[in-house]
Amino acid sequence: MEYVTLNNDVKMPILGFGVYQIPQNETKQAVLDAIKTGYRLIDTAQSYFNEKEVGDAIKESGVPREEIFITTKIWIEHYGYEKCKKSVEESLKKLQTEYIDLVLLHQAFSDYYGAYRALEELYEEGKIRAIGVSNFSPDRLTDICLFGRKIVPMVNQIETNPLHQRTFDQENMEKYGVQIMAWAPFGEGKNNMFNNETLVKIGEKYDKTAAQVILRWLIQRKVVAVCKSTHIERIEQNFDVFDFTLSDDDMNEIKKLDSQESLFFSFTDPSMVEWFDQMVETRKKQQDASKEEKAWE
Repeated sequence: MEYVTLNNDVKMPILGFGVYQIPQNETKQAVLDAIKTGYRLIDTAQSYFNEKEVGDAIKESGVPREEIFITTKIWIEHYGYEKCKKSVEESLKKLQTEYIDLVLLHQAFSDYYGAYRALEELYEEGKIRAIGVSNFSPDRLTDICLFGRKIVPMVNQIETNPLHQRTFDQENMEKYGVQIMAWAPFGEGKNNMFNNETLVKIGEKYDKTAAQVILRWLIQRKVVAVCKSTHIERIEQNFDVFDFTLSDDDMNEIKKLDSQESLFFSFTDPSMVEWFDQMVETRKKQQDASKEEKAWE
């Protein structure tokens, strides 16, 4: 495993296992398989609704807690100073740990100033080893680096893949000492990425898949990458990326694939802000219904 060093000297694995969209009943086994394979960075979030299963797996794995790097994210409905602090305490309970290695603010909406202030205090108390943000565009990241904090964020997790490479974002992060972290490194297979001619051709030179080439490309850019799968053979394959190095020509060929457009959505689109607001309300109703159902059991 290779590591990056965050701006507070905490070491973070450069390759991690993510549990986004993995059902609760499959999460524990997937994380156990990932840890057995060698992953030491596990990435979850409050909005994934599987923090407890991640905690169960880490506890059952037998790997010392200090060897595992846990990342979770605060959802928008828990923004604001008081609500954020309370939500982190809940995440600690679900993850069954006394501290979390990295806590991120999931979106740059709502009262993220108040939420970030809460993370700063929890960091100073030792309940969080590193703090940061997710999906913050360069202007919002610069804003919080300059005006919204006592502590510069250690990490910004954003969509980063060969078709949306985020070069300017990374340069801006490096200016402030913020580590870039990639979600959707494979673009969830959109635009036929796993069969992309350039990636496949490069992979053939090293007897590697397009997915492995993507992960290696990110690692060589010093981008922390989080990938996911529930299939043990794919979990193992994604981890097998430390025995080859892409050439400068390979890196330049991949650079040509950049469309500079998201494969998913724009966070600057007002309709997306409205969608996030509606999603929060929907999740609240689902949670309330679930609590009411359990009360009758």
